[in-house]
Amino acid sequence: MGTHFFMKLDWLEYDLQLKKPFGIAGNSRTFTPVVFVRLEKDGIAGYGEASLPPYLPETVQSVIAFLKQIDARRLEQATFDDAVEYLHSYPGNPSAKAALEIALADFHAKASGVPAYKLLHSGGTIPLNTFTIGLGELREIKEKLDDAESFRIIKVKLGSSRDKEIIREIRKHTDRPLCVDVNQGWPDREYALEMINWLYDQHVLLVEQPMMKEDISGHAWLSERSPIPVYADESFQNIKDLGKVKNAFSGINIKLMKCGGPVQASRIAEEARSSGLKILIGSMNESSCANLAAAHVADKADFTDLDGPFLISNNPFKDPVMQDGCIILSSLPGLGLEFTEAFRNFPKWQLS
Repeated sequence: MGTHFFMKLDWLEYDLQLKKPFGIAGNSRTFTPVVFVRLEKDGIAGYGEASLPPYLPETVQSVIAFLKQIDARRLEQATFDDAVEYLHSYPGNPSAKAALEIALADFHAKASGVPAYKLLHSGGTIPLNTFTIGLGELREIKEKLDDAESFRIIKVKLGSSRDKEIIREIRKHTDRPLCVDVNQGWPDREYALEMINWLYDQHVLLVEQPMMKEDISGHAWLSERSPIPVYADESFQNIKDLGKVKNAFSGINIKLMKCGGPVQASRIAEEARSSGLKILIGSMNESSCANLAAAHVADKADFTDLDGPFLISNNPFKDPVMQDGCIILSSLPGLGLEFTEAFRNFPKWQLS
């Protein structure tokens, strides 16, 4: 028999550097802090990631504080399902839980010799993926579109005083279909409806979160009149929010960092579909780690917004493979992650 090692839980603080400043309604940033997680036992390592953009309540410090509460021996002794249930016995901290759920899925799938989507009871097929054009200077749009050459749908951040100018500039360079994400940036329902009617003629497929997240009745009014599906993002965080949004929006944006991981995302997608909602599997600014974890449960979605690795300059892992506008999952066990040479021997992981 081989030597048995107890499971170790380690983590690493890291900043994902964006290739270009990333602007949304309300803020702009040049990097996104993340915490990578590693679960290791008997020579098998599973990796996870918590992405922490500034508008989320969690921070690097709160994620690490959560990780310090976790008993790695409980994870070692449990099945995958029981380990996930143990994580969610703690309140709050969805991004920290997502990092651990992702690491557990990667570890257990590797230990079983199967791709993670099989462990997660997913089909492994992924719908079209979008590439995001953040708010910024109009002169930068052509260069950003050039970066999106392998994508068949463009996602555009709006919610500024120049929204129509942005769309007109994009339409000078591409006729690809668009998705629009307003990030709560439009002031009221009448203005939102006027904009959506104009966007309908610009070949826009969907509009995310036009108004403030608390304005559920306003979004219900808008969805009834909109010629384009209206999706909830900030208004929808986790499965507890399905009841309040299912009659106010056409669809929801499910993100691992909001809901607590791929297992939770899959459960939400199944329940949302049974409620008649459309589904977008989205992401924060993430490396290939969290990005591929979301891709492994994306077979239930209508669209994916999993472009994080293509927006950053220091991805620790090789970029996902794109083909015909979709992410193609690897047949390797686990998430299919492969370190870049530059990162392989760089990190100093912090032991729990």
